[in-house]
Amino acid sequence: MLSLGPITFAAPWLLLALPALPVLWWLLRVTPPAPKRQEFPALRLLQELPAPEETPARTPWWLLALRLAAAALMILGLARPIWGPTAGGGGQGPLLVVVDDGWAAAADWPDRMAAAEAELDVAAREGRRTTLLLTAPPALAETPRITALMPAEELRGRLVALRPKPWAPDRAAALAALAGWWSKHQGSFAALYVADGIEHAAEGDAFTPLATALAEGGALVVARSEGRPTRLLPPPRAEADQLALTVLTTPLPVPSQAAVLARTGDGRTLARAEITVLAGATRAEAALPLPLEIRNQVVRLDLDGIAGANATVLLDERFRRRPVGLIAGGEATAADVPLIGELFYLDRALAPHAELRRGSVPELLARQLSVLVLADRPVAAGRERDELTAWIEAGGTLVRFAGPRLAENPDGLLPVPLRAGERQLGGALSWDRPQALAPFPEGSPFQGLEPTPEVTVERQVLAEPSARLSGHTWARLADGTPLVTWDTRGAGRIVMFHVTANAEWSSLPLSGLFVDMLRRLVALSAGIGGADGEAPLAPMETLDGFGQLGPPSPGAQPIPAARVENEAPSPRHPPGWYGSGTSGDGAHRRALNLGAGVQAPRLAAAAPAGTTMRAIGGVPVERDLGPWLLAAAMLLLVADLLVSLGLRGVLARPGRVVAGALLALGLLAGPAQAQEGDAALATRLAYVVTGDSQVDEISRAGLLGLSDFVNRRTAAALAEPAPIVPGRDDLSLYPLLYWPVTGDAAQPDPAGVAALNGFMRNGGIILFDTRDEGSGVGFTPGAAAALRRLTRYLTVPPLAPVPEDHVLKRAFYLLQDLPGRFAGGTVWVARDQDRANDSVSPVIIGGHDWASAWAIDARGNNPYAAIPGGNRQRILAYRFGTNLVMYALTGNYKGDQVHVPAILERLGN
Repeated sequence: MLSLGPITFAAPWLLLALPALPVLWWLLRVTPPAPKRQEFPALRLLQELPAPEETPARTPWWLLALRLAAAALMILGLARPIWGPTAGGGGQGPLLVVVDDGWAAAADWPDRMAAAEAELDVAAREGRRTTLLLTAPPALAETPRITALMPAEELRGRLVALRPKPWAPDRAAALAALAGWWSKHQGSFAALYVADGIEHAAEGDAFTPLATALAEGGALVVARSEGRPTRLLPPPRAEADQLALTVLTTPLPVPSQAAVLARTGDGRTLARAEITVLAGATRAEAALPLPLEIRNQVVRLDLDGIAGANATVLLDERFRRRPVGLIAGGEATAADVPLIGELFYLDRALAPHAELRRGSVPELLARQLSVLVLADRPVAAGRERDELTAWIEAGGTLVRFAGPRLAENPDGLLPVPLRAGERQLGGALSWDRPQALAPFPEGSPFQGLEPTPEVTVERQVLAEPSARLSGHTWARLADGTPLVTWDTRGAGRIVMFHVTANAEWSSLPLSGLFVDMLRRLVALSAGIGGADGEAPLAPMETLDGFGQLGPPSPGAQPIPAARVENEAPSPRHPPGWYGSGTSGDGAHRRALNLGAGVQAPRLAAAAPAGTTMRAIGGVPVERDLGPWLLAAAMLLLVADLLVSLGLRGVLARPGRVVAGALLALGLLAGPAQAQEGDAALATRLAYVVTGDSQVDEISRAGLLGLSDFVNRRTAAALAEPAPIVPGRDDLSLYPLLYWPVTGDAAQPDPAGVAALNGFMRNGGIILFDTRDEGSGVGFTPGAAAALRRLTRYLTVPPLAPVPEDHVLKRAFYLLQDLPGRFAGGTVWVARDQDRANDSVSPVIIGGHDWASAWAIDARGNNPYAAIPGGNRQRILAYRFGTNLVMYALTGNYKGDQVHVPAILERLGN
């Protein structure tokens, strides 16, 4: 290759023809004279005429210059000039591409693949063979290995199909694979290491040995992100009315923000917490207030704007609805008697928010239990008390209510000793005047609740005064007498209400305050632990590298229940849902989260000396100038032909020929771009300019390829697509706008909103493409939020998935699916028909990256692979595009063919 400033020639040997241009000048100097028309007299009168000598005239200098320019442009075009080529890493031998494809690479995965593809372009121009090493273990639990040597074009296809994995890389195993390959290769090689910049080894440094080994093989280029933190979301800590969140991050020199979203199973966001990360900090904390009703609907937490298993936490029953056991001190049949039963008010207060269970102490403890409530039931010494004590010390919460039985027979499972004395009547004290509740003290789980004057206490059991009583009191009466006391036992706690659970001693059970106090106590419990011990839990759904739930990966295996909480994800145990699979009850499902099993992210060591460092992101788009130069040479040759014919007198008006030639030369100022002045003279598609040059180029190439396909297969005649900016350009000239949604897309200004609403109101169609659905999940982080910003003030009708009988599926081709570069997502159209607009949906929303599937490059090739269906999927994408164009041009015409059933019936006969 030969580089001249920003231009590189892939076939520089062809430039050797340029010195031959002077020879061509000499050969082209002479041209025969133009024939002269003359009326001849009789033939005999010409017999004596002498034959004059004819001398050739010289070719005009400007025509010679025209021909030489055409020849020079042809030579330069065949030499394959490339504008803005990616600089290669140098070195000798094959190119080894090493990719960290673990969880830390998901956030900027498209940029990483772009960096690798740019290096493959250089290798293809240099004629190098290439090979690939992925550092994360594959899904089938094999060790990393290096592929066979292959052409760069073939390796590019493999890169397109790659996805990050939801577990950490194994650089030690990758180093072993490199050593084995190098021992067989026996020669130098160049290496590109697309690193995630994170040290994943629990101890020591695994990055440096691998990078050093790569550097020893030859030239090494390390590409990694700069200025982008790697963040990890561990499981939260459940508190009374909130979730305590923690974000682990690599440090940044300036403060930054993070946001955690609480989402339901169907993707709805119920709450959002903003977290400020200080400069240089590696962790940040915040609270996510969640009423219990909302918390029970939350099944996952996500870091906003980050796609990856590291940014997702699945919340199982440990964070949601808790199983609560109820036991009364009297007869079981009397416990639920309306208004007076010991469990009547407890049942109604807890039933909406907890799973209630009944039975004896051994029966309840035989199953997983968060809270056990004893209503005026003493616990006798013996096996029952020993089992209950062991359960509390293991993390259980025991809530007790006083009453006559407990006052007479106090036991050892009390948070504080009860007071004895002659003022107690069987351990109970009566007042002539009821007592109201005092405000809840600071540090109490009931802090923030407002005691109402209607709640009064007429009788209670008294606690023995002591120095530690104040610190073990969560609620008091107006005179300072403890109402709710507590104490810890091992990992659990005992909480006691010094009144009965019914309205016999107080009006507390009749109030809403009673419900709120019980809900907060249940929320404080440790939750359940799932299945016992080593009982295996089978994978039900697992997360992929982009944090999306799906069917279990092929290598996923059951995991013992006792190891779920702290297991490090791996190919055998990827993050996701594990359970017995025997019922839909959430108590049988446990979440294995990446953030619970891996260490906090820390930056990897510096690369070895002599390594070329390259920042990931913003890879410039190379432009092949060859086709443009060849096209210009052809236009010059056409102009030369017209001028030559005029000079020879073949054409009647040489002046017009020259003018036509000059007009053809004027076209060389640029390719046929859609201008405002001539946009109304031809039908053309349009795309919204995003400001991202790479995305805009894909949009242009995609609509150009679609227009060519439609022109060759239908009666439509589409001109070259046009870039538009809503609010600046006239949208009424275009039937269809393609709008690729980028993660940083800004909301349109008022003029743009007005123009877009008018466009849709007058029959135009906007195709929003988020490029992140189906097989392309995670390719455009933040696209969903950006789509909401873009459409916030647009008049978008209610949407629904495309029905099977929609005109989009039969406007020209009969289609079942509407794929693009990606497939498997949902395409949305207007739910209701608007006859004022011919029942045409003004908005179509999907995420299949249609422009990439339609795109063609300067040589007419498709530069982007269709995933996973290949060429068959691309054909379907073109057919969908054709249907879309027909839908935009003809409206609901296909839906109005009332005679189609009769025609089909006749054809069937």
